[in-house]
Amino acid sequence: MPQPPSLRAAVYWAPALGDPLSIAGNSWLGRDAEHGVAVPQPPLDGLAELTAAARVYGFHATLRPPMRLATGWEDFLASLRHLAAGMSPFALPPLQVVDMAGFLALRERAPCPALHALADACVQATDMHRMAPTESELAKRRSAGLSAEEEALLLRWGYPHVLQHWRFHMTLSRRLSQREMTHIRPLAEAHFAAAAAMVRQVEEVAVFTQVDGGDFLIAERVRLGRVLF
Repeated sequence: MPQPPSLRAAVYWAPALGDPLSIAGNSWLGRDAEHGVAVPQPPLDGLAELTAAARVYGFHATLRPPMRLATGWEDFLASLRHLAAGMSPFALPPLQVVDMAGFLALRERAPCPALHALADACVQATDMHRMAPTESELAKRRSAGLSAEEEALLLRWGYPHVLQHWRFHMTLSRRLSQREMTHIRPLAEAHFAAAAAMVRQVEEVAVFTQVDGGDFLIAERVRLGRVLF
């Protein structure tokens, strides 16, 4: 894959193609990041605007936050494949729609240590490929206010919400007013009810890429437990 200077890469979890959760999530956000196409959204007033920021990233849960690559694309993929080969698939608990500090998100209903271990490993195993953040990127992260521990994580790993500060979530909206939350949350709960209630296997991670500040796209899916020859 050619590596444009502006390329950013991230390691996310995204439901498999054909998974009802993928179908529901792409519909809610209005975009399919696998194929880079728009998807009709439910006919809810204001939904397109409420999901505009999340739409750019695609339906996902962050494992390794977006980063500019200091090494080659193939070197980055090789590290991720090596990591994935040594990890086993596992069950993801059912999900639920929650109010996450004013944002609508899907979160797991029960703790999942294997999920947290996967996120930690993705951050640590790919860090050698991460370009150091610029001053403007650091300022953006600090603008929301960071604890001393989060500041230390930012300086060490390039992002404050990793490792002990990581939480699984699949973002469904921008920050909402209380009135918006009261209106839209029940609609989101109804939209995701059947798909979110399922137990599914986490069998792969997805590499998302962004070029020139555009929409994130799935560049490759890497299976867990794949034997390397």
